[in-house]
Amino acid sequence: MMRNHYIKLGFIIAVIAYCIWQIYPPDKKIKKGLDLQGGVHIVLEVQQPPEQDKSMSDVTQRALEIIRNRVDGLGVSEPVIQKEGTNRIIVDLPGIKDTQRAIDVIGKTALLEFRLVEEDTKKLTDALKGDSEVLKDYEVLYTQQKDERGIRREATPILVKRQPELTGAGLTDAFVGYGPSGFPEVNFVLNKEGAAKFAEVTEKNIGKRLAIVLDGVVKSAPVIRDRIPDGRGQISGDFTMDEAKELAVVLRAGALPAKVDIIYQQIVGPTLGKEYIEKSLRASLYGVIVVVIFMVIYYYAFGLLADFAMAMNLLILLAFMSLFKGVLTLPGIAGIALTCGMAVDANILIFERIREELRSGKSAKAAIEAGYHRAWSVILDSNITTIITGAILFFLGEGSVKGFGLTLSVGIIANLFTAVFATKAIVDFAVANRSIEKLRI
Repeated sequence: MMRNHYIKLGFIIAVIAYCIWQIYPPDKKIKKGLDLQGGVHIVLEVQQPPEQDKSMSDVTQRALEIIRNRVDGLGVSEPVIQKEGTNRIIVDLPGIKDTQRAIDVIGKTALLEFRLVEEDTKKLTDALKGDSEVLKDYEVLYTQQKDERGIRREATPILVKRQPELTGAGLTDAFVGYGPSGFPEVNFVLNKEGAAKFAEVTEKNIGKRLAIVLDGVVKSAPVIRDRIPDGRGQISGDFTMDEAKELAVVLRAGALPAKVDIIYQQIVGPTLGKEYIEKSLRASLYGVIVVVIFMVIYYYAFGLLADFAMAMNLLILLAFMSLFKGVLTLPGIAGIALTCGMAVDANILIFERIREELRSGKSAKAAIEAGYHRAWSVILDSNITTIITGAILFFLGEGSVKGFGLTLSVGIIANLFTAVFATKAIVDFAVANRSIEKLRI
């Protein structure tokens, strides 16, 4: 009989040890959300593309996937990227240092085009004057380059064909290298179809200039010296290293399927996040201290047992978040505080039931068995309804509401384990060892 008690106690100790191992050190194991460590919150709105057969929801989903790939390229830890409605995307980037860079990369259209340059200066002059005949087939774009000191020179007009010879739709890879000028450049690789088209264009236009246009800006316009059969090329727009890296990230992720506008952005500073953490933890600590003292005064040793169950409940919840890479937010902390309160509440139901059994004249052992058994149905009913509410908040909610629903649901499940199994195993062990001769509760 005692062997079963030792097995149960050993299991409880093993659970506590694993939870401590899983969350230590907490600064590295517990991921903090945007409101706790600072970062940037962006709301994007996807515009309806012209002559688009797909539904707006499908276009937004495609844009979301591309934005997620871009954010992954930035190396942001635990980003939150989700769709809201049919044409909005919410992006939370916690802990990011260069917020403007992230905003620029996310919002870029990244439309890569290869257009033949018209060298006739008269046509260029006429186009600049607004000649409709020239502008019917050609378009005036501008170059953006830097001098040897890295300062951008004045944009130079250049006349290119309105219809691109090739787009970046067939691009499979993009990476940073260094060109002959010493500036970083972006090397790109096209897929089989794109390489074949690129080879055809370069073969037919040897001696002409081919403008490499990104988002309507001519990055470079090299002369085609020979046929390029392997689908490889370079974009050498006198970039800085950061600009080259950003462009490579955007090109690898692909062009957005429609125009995307940033309709709201908020930068949350780490100082504000630190202040939130300190105030939240202070409030939670005060609440825990009051509950611990009350339980000990009102229920004596059983009060300490309830406090132990509450601490164990918190350990299990934090270990779960660490194991499944959950993100801790302010609403999540509120959910933790609520589950700790409900952990104590479950034990109060049990202890009051035990008191009733003792008043009826039962022995300590019989009162404990009856108290746990009869309180179980009440605890199960109240906790199941809360779990259902938490699950609805998690699956149907957005943003911080999901964090609250997650911590609430997991905390309640942990509560069922600590209040019913853990505390009863300890009490049964004490009764078996006759540590409780006269129950005082």
